[in-house]
Amino acid sequence: MNSLLRGHVLPASLILLALMAAPLFLSMYGVIVLTEILTMSLFALSFNLLFGYTGLLSFGQAGFFGAGSYFAVLTLIHGPDSLWAAMAAAFIGSAVLAVVIGWFCVRLDEIYFAILTLGFGMMLFTIAHNWRSVTGGSDGLGNFTLPELNLFGWGVNLFNPINFYFLVLLITALGALLLFRVVNSPFGLLLRGTRENSLRVSFVGANVRAVRLFAFILAGALAGLAGALFAFFNRIASPEMLHWSFSGKAVLMTILGGSGVYLGPAVGAAIFFVLEHVITAYTTNWMIFLGGILVVLVLAFPKGVLGSLLGLLTRRWKGPKP
Repeated sequence: MNSLLRGHVLPASLILLALMAAPLFLSMYGVIVLTEILTMSLFALSFNLLFGYTGLLSFGQAGFFGAGSYFAVLTLIHGPDSLWAAMAAAFIGSAVLAVVIGWFCVRLDEIYFAILTLGFGMMLFTIAHNWRSVTGGSDGLGNFTLPELNLFGWGVNLFNPINFYFLVLLITALGALLLFRVVNSPFGLLLRGTRENSLRVSFVGANVRAVRLFAFILAGALAGLAGALFAFFNRIASPEMLHWSFSGKAVLMTILGGSGVYLGPAVGAAIFFVLEHVITAYTTNWMIFLGGILVVLVLAFPKGVLGSLLGLLTRRWKGPKP
């Protein structure tokens, strides 16, 4: 494990340094777009833990994403005026919610799991949409202000987009590091084992349901944390963030970048949002052109953009077989 971690230190450090230096070269609009990409990358990475590593296709991941946004915003409105407390509420609240929902969902496989997560996700969406006294209904919750971030006694104003960008970069980097340690641990081998053949994993004494439930809880907690950042970014928590179509974004970004590839969903998120912002600058019918480009990319890179490129580099490195 230590040698594996050391082998990734250099590329990870280069990526992190590039992201830290990005505000020096990008316009303010570019910083805002990159902030959105990082937030959605964390969301897609949480989904990839389920789909890419555990083999569980969830259409309810947006339920935890949106729930985390509401937990965070409600904490700011009714609780302590602390951003750390709001993010902790999103992480812990989404984890508890994932325990309850996951207890039912992990008992089933394949399409049955997907439909069950879809059902629970739409239940959460309906609650957020109809419980107007708490969630604001279809209008959402936008009547909150971001407090200064208390960083070792130093107050950081998050109304500055660059300051907020670095907060999102910090949280996303920590979440990505946590996922890296999980998927490259012995537990990560269990996850991949349950994806390939859950019956054999149970034969060697592992509790498949417990393994899946832990992955479900961690994925839900990180999705909730991403939802909190997204609510802070847009200054609103709305029911649309819990809708199944929002889960579809995570599915699309993961497949586009490469499912089962560690940073594949992050690459997919970057491609998706860059294309969206570029195309919308030229036409109002952006969905037609974006859809066409995504179809071409998926057909050209069957293992995802990053997955296919890594596979190509691996084959070239090994050279032709004798």
